[in-house]
Amino acid sequence: MNPTVSIIVPVYNAEDTISRCIDSILNQDYTDFELLLVNDGSKDASGSICDKYAAEDSRVHVIHKENTGVSDSRNLALDRARGTYLQFLDSDDWITPNATGLLVQAAERFHCDLVISDFYRVVGERVSHKGDIEDDCVMTREEFASHMIENPADFYYGVLWNKLFRREIIEQHHLRMDSDISWCEDFMFNLEYIRHADVFYALQVPIYYYVKTKGSLASQGMSITKTIKMKLMVFEYYNNFYKHVLDEDDYEKNRLQVYRFLVDAANDGAVPPSILPGSKKLGEERSLVSTEAIVEEGFLMDDYRNRKLLDYYLEPIAIKNDLTLDETRLLLYLNQPHHSSNRRELADFTNMSSQSLSLRLQRLSAKGFLKIENHRSTKQFNILFLPASAPILEEIDAAQSQYDQVRFAGFTEDELIQYAYFTEKIKQNIQKQL
Repeated sequence: MNPTVSIIVPVYNAEDTISRCIDSILNQDYTDFELLLVNDGSKDASGSICDKYAAEDSRVHVIHKENTGVSDSRNLALDRARGTYLQFLDSDDWITPNATGLLVQAAERFHCDLVISDFYRVVGERVSHKGDIEDDCVMTREEFASHMIENPADFYYGVLWNKLFRREIIEQHHLRMDSDISWCEDFMFNLEYIRHADVFYALQVPIYYYVKTKGSLASQGMSITKTIKMKLMVFEYYNNFYKHVLDEDDYEKNRLQVYRFLVDAANDGAVPPSILPGSKKLGEERSLVSTEAIVEEGFLMDDYRNRKLLDYYLEPIAIKNDLTLDETRLLLYLNQPHHSSNRRELADFTNMSSQSLSLRLQRLSAKGFLKIENHRSTKQFNILFLPASAPILEEIDAAQSQYDQVRFAGFTEDELIQYAYFTEKIKQNIQKQL
């Protein structure tokens, strides 16, 4: 039976980073994938490291070849891939544990041909969240292209590794990497793919850690003449792409924007500063989990584990919607059946201080998710969900389902009935005491 996803990683002299990359893939929550590691004639221990993983996990397949470049490596993997979807990584980077699952979930929920995600840019010990599209909706080819035209040379659009592709489209149109060019080859492939895709979705959750600073064309030994010729060739392809996607009038309106590609691309992947604006220390970009606490026993540890598991599924929703975890938890609490009729009761119910509760309610109200109706004479109040909250509440419901699936994995029907019985009995005992 074919896997749902084929994950492709070209490998060349990556013995220092390839284990981190592979471990991040094999530790995915989503498990229905094959991993194709293409050893491109490495002169270090990369090949043997890959073989070791293949011996230990049947999902891993290693292809050894002579050193002919990253494009040839990816093309060889494309010939071998069997998945419905394709995902790419570079060997010096890694992904979050929910990366593949979030990509597949978006593709299947919205019937997408291309899912594009935010990513983390890692410089030394600092990490910065990068993205471009803020529209939380399904896009047509024209709508996606209109976003891309604003930042034509942005990594977000140019690379392969923050995207999920549908393999059927690639095979139907015989799409492959151009091994004759060594600059923007990923972008060229993406442009060709976009021409044949219809449905697009931007996942506003960073799921990929991009580390490696790609070398400039000059550092690859390119002559000035060859560099200019290659860039002009890529621009001509880019220009023709927009002539194909846009009608004649729209193209004329946007022609200057299209020509910005030459200016933006002139930077040739300049290295960003060591301290990125809005960056965080690597390891602090996600909520922390104590590895000791999750294995210890006791009432407090049970509470900690449950909270961290729920946060694990709520965090992508918080990041995507520019909310804090506390605000996302509050939405979850408010969406549950409860009878809190004043702020003091609700603060107690949500285990927040009155001040914290008020600040979070204000922010959710300002974002258009809630409407708060205060009754000054009785000090009572009502909270109404507004239409803008519907997509988030749907995502929160899905997160709750995933949370329960993990907690009750492996339970038989009889065990679930017993659990419900004992849970109810514990509740009744507590009620009698309180």
